[in-house]
Amino acid sequence: MRVAVFAGSASGVSPRFREAAVELGRALAEAGVGIVYGGGHVGLMGAVADACLAAGGEVIGVMPRSLVDREIAHLGLTALQVTETMHERKAAMAEQADAFVALPGGAGTLEELFEVWTWQHLAIHAKPVAVLEVDDFWRPLLEALDTMTVNGFLKPKLRSTLLVTRDGADLLAQAKAWRPPAPKWAGGLDPAAAPKP
Repeated sequence: MRVAVFAGSASGVSPRFREAAVELGRALAEAGVGIVYGGGHVGLMGAVADACLAAGGEVIGVMPRSLVDREIAHLGLTALQVTETMHERKAAMAEQADAFVALPGGAGTLEELFEVWTWQHLAIHAKPVAVLEVDDFWRPLLEALDTMTVNGFLKPKLRSTLLVTRDGADLLAQAKAWRPPAPKWAGGLDPAAAPKP
């Protein structure tokens, strides 16, 4: 099993963000679960990768050539897959992952999170998507999603599919128990037969 980890290329202000990234990387490795992530050595991305590797875990990085050329690639990974575009990067990560989790991060982390969560709603994949809650970082986003639901822009059954977890063990337990929702549109794709992203 592999989990795709989306995380900030910065470490953030609170030391708790980095601590949570380290705890997650270690927990996944100890559970025999690999990581596929954006391939950087910086910020929370680097912290989760380093912790997983230090605990004997598998870490696969996927990074566009343009970022590798800027010398931010992690050179100590189990494998580093170089793509030509960001679109190829995200598709490769999604294909290799069995679940997705977003740690605190910025615009890029949000973009990755919402893309795979939307793909789940459209039955493009049938994999769980989660956020790792650290010091209420995700609370404003979760409240915004609730507002979208109340106002009729997000179906309650789809709102409920975004998992909220606080550590690696809970993430794996929720992922194991998770079942894919019915597709957003009636007569939509069967998740088992959906095309790959």
